[in-house]
Amino acid sequence: MKIKMNNKDEIHLYHTSQTEIKKPDIYYGRKNADFGQGFYLTPDKEFALRWAKKNSVINEYILDISGLSVHRFARDDEWFSYIYNNRQFKDSLNYDVIIGPIANDTIYNTYGIITSGFVKSEQAVKLLSIGNEYIQYAIKSEQAVSQLVWINSIQVDNVEQYRNILIKEEEEYQKAFAEVLLSIN
Repeated sequence: MKIKMNNKDEIHLYHTSQTEIKKPDIYYGRKNADFGQGFYLTPDKEFALRWAKKNSVINEYILDISGLSVHRFARDDEWFSYIYNNRQFKDSLNYDVIIGPIANDTIYNTYGIITSGFVKSEQAVKLLSIGNEYIQYAIKSEQAVSQLVWINSIQVDNVEQYRNILIKEEEEYQKAFAEVLLSIN
Protein backbone atom coordinates (compact mmCIF):
# COMPACT_ATOMS: atom_id res chain seq x y z
CA MET A 1 0.00 0.00 0.00
CA LYS A 2 1.44 3.38 -0.99
CA ILE A 3 0.66 6.22 1.40
CA LYS A 4 0.70 9.76 0.13
CA MET A 5 2.12 12.05 2.78
CA ASN A 6 0.95 15.64 2.51
CA ASN A 7 1.54 16.81 6.05
CA LYS A 8 5.07 17.99 6.89
CA ASP A 9 4.53 16.64 10.41
CA GLU A 10 4.10 13.06 9.13
CA ILE A 11 7.13 10.81 9.19
CA HIS A 12 7.46 7.36 7.61
CA LEU A 13 9.09 4.95 10.11
CA TYR A 14 10.07 1.28 10.32
CA HIS A 15 10.43 -1.35 13.04
CA THR A 16 11.87 -4.86 12.63
CA SER A 17 10.08 -7.63 14.50
CA GLN A 18 9.09 -11.26 14.32
CA THR A 19 5.41 -10.22 14.19
CA GLU A 20 3.13 -7.47 13.01
CA ILE A 21 2.90 -4.77 15.65
CA LYS A 22 -0.18 -2.71 14.90
CA LYS A 23 -0.38 -1.05 18.32
CA PRO A 24 2.99 -0.91 20.07
CA ASP A 25 3.45 -1.29 23.80
CA ILE A 26 5.68 1.55 25.00
CA TYR A 27 6.16 -0.17 28.36
CA TYR A 28 7.69 -3.33 26.89
CA GLY A 29 11.45 -3.57 26.60
CA ARG A 30 14.52 -2.12 28.23
CA LYS A 31 14.11 0.79 30.59
CA ASN A 32 17.78 1.64 30.16
CA ALA A 33 17.75 1.92 26.36
CA ASP A 34 19.31 4.99 24.70
CA PHE A 35 16.25 7.18 25.22
CA GLY A 36 14.62 5.23 28.03
CA GLN A 37 11.67 2.92 27.81
CA GLY A 38 9.53 3.27 24.71
CA PHE A 39 8.89 1.88 21.24
CA TYR A 40 11.86 2.43 18.92
CA LEU A 41 11.65 3.02 15.18
CA THR A 42 13.88 4.33 12.42
CA PRO A 43 13.20 6.40 9.30
CA ASP A 44 15.86 4.31 7.50
CA LYS A 45 14.29 1.18 6.00
CA GLU A 46 17.68 -0.19 4.92
CA PHE A 47 18.93 0.09 8.50
CA ALA A 48 15.81 -1.67 9.80
CA LEU A 49 16.42 -4.52 7.36
CA ARG A 50 19.87 -5.17 8.85
CA TRP A 51 18.25 -6.36 12.08
CA ALA A 52 16.01 -8.90 10.40
CA LYS A 53 16.32 -12.53 11.31
CA LYS A 54 14.65 -15.54 9.75
CA ASN A 55 10.88 -14.93 9.53
CA SER A 56 11.18 -11.22 10.39
CA VAL A 57 8.88 -8.51 9.16
CA ILE A 58 9.42 -4.82 8.71
CA ASN A 59 6.47 -2.94 10.17
CA GLU A 60 5.80 0.35 8.41
CA TYR A 61 4.20 3.30 10.17
CA ILE A 62 3.33 6.93 9.71
CA LEU A 63 3.87 9.13 12.76
CA ASP A 64 2.09 12.47 12.91
CA ILE A 65 4.13 14.57 15.34
CA SER A 66 1.80 17.57 15.25
CA GLY A 67 0.76 18.51 18.76
CA LEU A 68 3.30 16.18 20.37
CA SER A 69 6.17 17.28 22.59
CA VAL A 70 9.30 16.26 20.69
CA HIS A 71 12.94 16.48 21.73
CA ARG A 72 15.69 16.16 19.10
CA PHE A 73 19.24 15.22 19.95
CA ALA A 74 22.46 15.54 17.94
CA ARG A 75 25.66 13.63 18.66
CA ASP A 76 26.93 15.94 21.38
CA ASP A 77 27.46 16.20 25.13
CA GLU A 78 23.73 16.61 25.88
CA TRP A 79 22.97 13.44 23.91
CA PHE A 80 25.74 11.49 25.63
CA SER A 81 24.70 12.68 29.09
CA TYR A 82 21.09 11.69 28.50
CA ILE A 83 22.02 8.23 27.19
CA TYR A 84 24.48 7.68 30.04
CA ASN A 85 21.82 8.62 32.60
CA ASN A 86 19.26 6.30 30.98
CA ARG A 87 21.68 3.44 31.31
CA GLN A 88 21.58 4.10 35.03
CA PHE A 89 17.75 4.17 34.95
CA LYS A 90 17.58 7.98 35.26
CA ASP A 91 15.28 8.88 32.35
CA SER A 92 14.91 12.60 33.00
CA LEU A 93 13.02 13.95 29.97
CA ASN A 94 9.26 13.93 29.71
CA TYR A 95 8.47 14.02 25.98
CA ASP A 96 6.06 12.19 23.72
CA VAL A 97 8.80 11.47 21.16
CA ILE A 98 12.57 11.61 21.39
CA ILE A 99 14.56 11.66 18.15
CA GLY A 100 18.29 11.27 17.83
CA PRO A 101 21.27 9.15 16.92
CA ILE A 102 21.55 5.56 18.08
CA ALA A 103 24.50 5.00 20.41
CA ASN A 104 26.73 2.83 18.27
CA ASP A 105 28.16 1.05 21.30
CA THR A 106 24.90 -0.86 21.67
CA ILE A 107 24.80 -1.74 18.00
CA TYR A 108 28.40 -2.95 17.88
CA ASN A 109 28.85 -4.38 21.39
CA THR A 110 31.28 -1.86 22.88
CA TYR A 111 28.83 -0.74 25.58
CA GLY A 112 30.93 -2.07 28.47
CA ILE A 113 34.03 -0.07 27.56
CA ILE A 114 32.14 3.20 27.37
CA THR A 115 30.21 2.76 30.62
CA SER A 116 32.97 1.06 32.65
CA GLY A 117 34.72 4.24 33.76
CA PHE A 118 37.74 3.18 31.69
CA VAL A 119 37.33 6.33 29.59
CA LYS A 120 36.27 9.84 30.59
CA SER A 121 32.93 11.18 29.38
CA GLU A 122 34.47 13.42 26.68
CA GLN A 123 36.39 10.39 25.40
CA ALA A 124 33.21 8.31 25.50
CA VAL A 125 31.43 10.90 23.32
CA LYS A 126 34.29 10.64 20.85
CA LEU A 127 33.95 6.84 20.81
CA LEU A 128 30.16 6.99 20.44
CA SER A 129 30.54 9.33 17.47
CA ILE A 130 32.49 6.80 15.42
CA GLY A 131 30.81 5.30 12.40
CA ASN A 132 27.57 5.92 10.61
CA GLU A 133 24.90 7.95 12.32
CA TYR A 134 21.56 6.19 12.39
CA ILE A 135 18.52 8.03 13.71
CA GLN A 136 15.95 6.51 16.02
CA TYR A 137 12.55 7.67 17.17
CA ALA A 138 11.49 6.63 20.66
CA ILE A 139 7.73 6.73 21.12
CA LYS A 140 7.36 7.51 24.82
CA SER A 141 3.68 8.31 25.46
CA GLU A 142 0.23 6.90 24.78
CA GLN A 143 -0.56 10.15 22.93
CA ALA A 144 2.32 9.46 20.53
CA VAL A 145 1.15 5.84 20.10
CA SER A 146 -2.29 7.16 19.14
CA GLN A 147 -0.65 9.23 16.39
CA LEU A 148 1.42 6.31 15.09
CA VAL A 149 -0.50 4.58 12.31
CA TRP A 150 0.52 1.07 11.28
CA ILE A 151 0.53 0.86 7.48
CA ASN A 152 1.82 -2.54 6.54
CA SER A 153 4.25 -5.30 7.33
CA ILE A 154 6.60 -6.77 4.79
CA GLN A 155 8.14 -10.23 5.11
CA VAL A 156 11.92 -9.89 4.89
CA ASP A 157 13.63 -11.95 2.24
CA ASN A 158 17.40 -12.16 1.71
CA VAL A 159 18.11 -11.92 5.43
CA GLU A 160 21.72 -13.02 4.89
CA GLN A 161 22.34 -10.17 2.47
CA TYR A 162 21.33 -7.59 5.09
CA ARG A 163 23.16 -9.36 7.93
CA ASN A 164 26.34 -9.38 5.82
CA ILE A 165 26.08 -5.60 5.40
CA LEU A 166 25.80 -5.27 9.18
CA ILE A 167 28.75 -7.60 9.76
CA LYS A 168 30.96 -5.63 7.36
CA GLU A 169 29.91 -2.35 8.92
CA GLU A 170 30.63 -3.72 12.41
CA GLU A 171 34.13 -4.81 11.35
CA GLU A 172 34.85 -1.28 10.07
CA TYR A 173 33.42 0.20 13.26
CA GLN A 174 35.48 -2.06 15.54
CA LYS A 175 38.67 -1.14 13.67
CA ALA A 176 37.95 2.60 13.93
CA PHE A 177 36.91 2.18 17.58
CA ALA A 178 40.21 0.49 18.42
CA GLU A 179 42.19 3.24 16.67
CA VAL A 180 40.38 6.00 18.56
CA LEU A 181 40.60 4.10 21.86
CA LEU A 182 44.37 3.68 21.44
CA SER A 183 44.79 7.37 20.59
CA ILE A 184 43.02 8.59 23.75
CA ASN A 185 44.83 6.40 26.27
